[in-house]
Amino acid sequence: MTRLRLRGLIAAPHTPLRDDLSVDLERIPAQVEHILAGGVQGLYVLGSTGEGPSMTTEERRAVAQAFVRAVDGRVPVILQVGHPAIAEAANLAKHAAEIGADAFSAVFTSYFPVSGVESVATHLASIAAAAPALPFYAYHIPALSGFHVDGRSLLDALATRTPNLAGIKFTSPQIHEFQSCVDAYGDQMDVLYGCDEMLLAGACVGAHGAVGSTYNFAAPLYTRILAAVARGDLASARVDQARSVEMVRVLVEHGGAPAIKATMGLCGFDCGPVRAPQRNLTAETLASLRRELDALGFFDWRRA
Repeated sequence: MTRLRLRGLIAAPHTPLRDDLSVDLERIPAQVEHILAGGVQGLYVLGSTGEGPSMTTEERRAVAQAFVRAVDGRVPVILQVGHPAIAEAANLAKHAAEIGADAFSAVFTSYFPVSGVESVATHLASIAAAAPALPFYAYHIPALSGFHVDGRSLLDALATRTPNLAGIKFTSPQIHEFQSCVDAYGDQMDVLYGCDEMLLAGACVGAHGAVGSTYNFAAPLYTRILAAVARGDLASARVDQARSVEMVRVLVEHGGAPAIKATMGLCGFDCGPVRAPQRNLTAETLASLRRELDALGFFDWRRA
C-alpha cells in the first residue's frame, strides 16, 4: 500500500443536483476547478456534505468517477464508501481502487444498535479489507452516525485489525479525544480534523490536515489560520477563526448543510438543491442568509 501524508485543507465537495434531484455529472469538472482555485490540497467526496448516504450505489459510483477524472491527479481524492450493508460498501471500495482514487473512507452506519467499539471496528475493518492496496480512513462523526464512543478507542481498535489504515477523519468537538489520537498516531498516520469552526483548536493540538465543507468557498480564510499558527501568531489566527465561528453560526441558523450548499451558489457556483430528508432554503431564507453573511464581511474575507 502506498502511504499518503495528507496535509492542509481537504474540501468536502457537494454533489451537484438538478432541480428534479437527479445527479448532474456535467457540472463536476467546473466545480472541481472552482474549488481548487481556493487552494485546497485534496477532496473528500461523497461524505455528509456530498450527500453520499442519500444516493444509490450506482449514483455514488458515477459521482466518484466524475470527481476522480476531473481532478486528474492534481490533488488526492478520498472517496467515502460507508453503507449499512458491508457488501455494498465493499463494492464501492473496490470501485474506488479501480477508478484510481487515492484513498477511501467509511462512516459507520447501521439501523441496528451496536454493542460497542469492537462491533464498529469490525464493521469498518471489513470494508477496509475490500481494497487492501488502497489507504483507508475511518470517518468518526458521532453527531450523524449516532455512535458515541471515544475516538481514540475506535482508532486503537482499528489499528490492530486494519493493515491499510491510513488515518481518521475526526469530526467531533471533543478536542481532548482528537489530541489523544494525534499524540498516539500522528507520526504513523493522518489524523484529520473535521470541525471547520474549531480548526484553530485542532491545529494547536497537532492537526496537520483538516476536512471541511466551508473549505469549498472559504479556503483562503482557513489557509491564513494554519499559516498564522505555523508562525506562532495566535492573535491573527484567533481573528480569522472568529470569522469562521460567526460564519458557521449564520449557516446553522439558516438550515445547516442545505445553507452551506446554497452558499456555494452565493459564491459563484450553483450546486443545486439537496435531497430529502434535508430541506431546501426558501427564497426568503436564502435572502436572509445573503444579508447576514454580507453583514459579517464574508464576501470580502473569504477570499485570499
